[in-house]
Amino acid sequence: MTDLNSLMIFAKVVEANGFSEAARRLKMPTSTVSRRVADLENQLGVRLLERSTRSLRLTDVGSEVLEHAQHTTELSEAVDNIASSHLSNVSGVLRLAAPPSISDSLLAPLVGAFQASYPNVRVQVFITDRIVDQIAEGVDLVFKIGEQLKDSSLVARRILTYRHQLVASPVYLGKCKAPKTPQDLLDHRLLAFSFWTPENSWNFAQANGKKKKETLTFQPFLSMNDYAGLATALLAGTGIGCCATGGSSRSCRDGTSPSSISGWSILAIVTSRGPCVCSRNSRRKWRLHSFQRFRLEE
Repeated sequence: MTDLNSLMIFAKVVEANGFSEAARRLKMPTSTVSRRVADLENQLGVRLLERSTRSLRLTDVGSEVLEHAQHTTELSEAVDNIASSHLSNVSGVLRLAAPPSISDSLLAPLVGAFQASYPNVRVQVFITDRIVDQIAEGVDLVFKIGEQLKDSSLVARRILTYRHQLVASPVYLGKCKAPKTPQDLLDHRLLAFSFWTPENSWNFAQANGKKKKETLTFQPFLSMNDYAGLATALLAGTGIGCCATGGSSRSCRDGTSPSSISGWSILAIVTSRGPCVCSRNSRRKWRLHSFQRFRLEE
């Protein structure tokens, strides 16, 4: 079967009267445009263009193919127009699932902004930490934190990477000596966001521009796979923990103090990656497509 994308690229090359100008209009590398046209010629077994250093000329066969290539381009534009029309009139029910740790900080603001743009879409949100069977439970989109996909029928995309900060309550810092180096943290009670792992790792880098890095591996005094629960423990003065600035509750951000280590900044938590969204390949509804486009633009 003839590659329709290559046909459209061929039509654009003829319209632009050159590979470089066609590449600029298509926002593609010139080498890619040239290769796609050459692949099309090889696939068809005929020469479509006579090339010289200064100009292009259609062959007789190329002129006939161009007519159909232009129809392909017009058809593609018509389909895009139909899709845009449907996207502007989206309605129905969108079903989402997400863990509690991002329901207030990420999901609620995103859903509110989405419904302001698409007021005819009703959203049902299922908050849970368990594994969701999207097909059996009729869920269109699932938010996950730091999990690898095992179901090949799902499509996932990372949408956010959290910045992290070590924090502790004033009560804890008032009775314990503040750490000055990453290794000093091993003398403290450490709280970590974790999924049943015996050890956790925090990565640090020197904040003064030097390239020195250090990894601290430890066994948490308290580990939990919920930022809201960790926030409560940190506020109670249990120890020093790492809050994700985008995933922590407001009470944690407002009620704790940064437990800074002079000259160092924390990079990322090995066990706590940013949220990604997983959707089903089948039943791609317009409201699901609209939400996916919307949250990527936010």
